[in-house]
Amino acid sequence: MSARPRLAPVLPSVSVVIPSRDDAEALRTCLDLLARQSVAPFEVVVVDNGSSDGTAELARSLGAVVVDEPRVGIPSAAAAGYDAARGDVIARLDADSRPGRRWVERVARSMRDPRRDAVTGVGTFYDLPRPVGGAVAALYLAAYYVLSHLALGHTVLWGSSMAVRRRTWLAVRDDVHRDDPELHDDMDLAFVLGPTRRVRLAPSLHVGVSARSLRGASQMRRRFERAFRTLEVNWRVHPPWLRWRDRVERAQSEVSDRAGRSSRRSSAE
Repeated sequence: MSARPRLAPVLPSVSVVIPSRDDAEALRTCLDLLARQSVAPFEVVVVDNGSSDGTAELARSLGAVVVDEPRVGIPSAAAAGYDAARGDVIARLDADSRPGRRWVERVARSMRDPRRDAVTGVGTFYDLPRPVGGAVAALYLAAYYVLSHLALGHTVLWGSSMAVRRRTWLAVRDDVHRDDPELHDDMDLAFVLGPTRRVRLAPSLHVGVSARSLRGASQMRRRFERAFRTLEVNWRVHPPWLRWRDRVERAQSEVSDRAGRSSRRSSAE
């Protein structure tokens, strides 16, 4: 009797959310790339955050679902998009993100484990010279991930390439600070997810991104000010020493559970 063929595991459906304000040119490129994916997204949700450059009309013409969020600010725009998304997994890109052909597929595969709550990716600055763009992005993201991990007690999220399970979003959406435009929304969501949920860095979720947010002293100052405000707001709720305590307790519990399962298997044998 021949063995039955193994069925390939079903991939979760992926909604892609893109907050955008007056960024129609970059958005067109992002939407064109999403239309060529090896695995098609369940839907693409563009959040028009008070644009005056035809962002909504462009998005509709390219088949995206458009959500209007008149309160200017990425936290409110991103949250409105996540609320509207209907897929099993809510993936996030910025308007200037440039995903590769297998990006949606890789999001789905990285979230195939139902115990995983969120994943986050990496990128390269496409508008800097090739050797420089990769090196600067690597240094920038390494510093972001390492320093944020110390502050949060677990992996942070990066809004240019990330995903969160929809049921996880529904569980935490009332806790994010969507009405504060001076926060980093991706870091804020990571704070709210907390050290007991499973958030993983997935290097396969690589995208091209623009370096425009790092150009000039005013842009850099604004990013640092938002980072410190995000820390301040969230540390009031859950300070770092308690976050790390919860992280250690979760790790100890997982080790204990694995040891118990191993002992039961040995006894059964």
